[in-house]
Amino acid sequence: MTALLTVRDLRKHYGAIRAVDGVSFDVAPGEIVGVIGPNGSGKTTLFNSILGQIRPSDGRVEFQGDDITGMTPLDLARRGVGRTFQTLQVFHGLSVRDNLIAAGQELCGSMPRRLFAPPDAGLGEHADHLIERFRLTHVAHLPAGSLSYGQQKLVDIAMAFMPAPRLVMLDEPCAGVNPSLVDELRELLLAMNREQGGSFVVVEHNMDFIMRLCARVICMVEGRVLAEGAPAQVQANRDVLDAYLGH
Repeated sequence: MTALLTVRDLRKHYGAIRAVDGVSFDVAPGEIVGVIGPNGSGKTTLFNSILGQIRPSDGRVEFQGDDITGMTPLDLARRGVGRTFQTLQVFHGLSVRDNLIAAGQELCGSMPRRLFAPPDAGLGEHADHLIERFRLTHVAHLPAGSLSYGQQKLVDIAMAFMPAPRLVMLDEPCAGVNPSLVDELRELLLAMNREQGGSFVVVEHNMDFIMRLCARVICMVEGRVLAEGAPAQVQANRDVLDAYLGH
């Protein structure tokens, strides 16, 4: 099976600091892959190097067989790559529904089409479906900034799914979320994976969340891949245990 995402020998150096140092992995269509590692291991730099926030020093990134190395985030979104950030990226003054519509509008074709489209840019039905899927119907009309942090996190993740991307990269989706919502979030992501058939790459410190969500886990330490395999294999790996205990 052809990989959806291919990362080969990716590097990002800042002078003598090797934030990402020769990372390679593939993501298959429909696969959920977790990326773990101690603080400072290079996880977010890896994400940003793949997703165009920063340009890698060396290496190659392919999406559906095309070279996307150094491509801008907007171009990647138009190709079917979505992402979330560690910090919330919602429009506080807009309603939940309008946040989702805004997240999809940039990918709705030309400027004239967007100018003369219906007020919801023809995205209302899809936004309502995601609002229901993410259990936000009761707050859909409220300003996103008035919601709890956990609810805003759900809005933020739902926005990433508005363009129906083939690949979604989630950077610490559990950060700051009430533990009671973590299991709900995992079930939502599994449901989205089943419904849309897309692939996910998830950076997360919550090990239980990662181990119960992902089919494969990559552990990074000091910019390199230390271990890769099924969740149980990685969790039992002595080098992985030493890396976490040492930090």
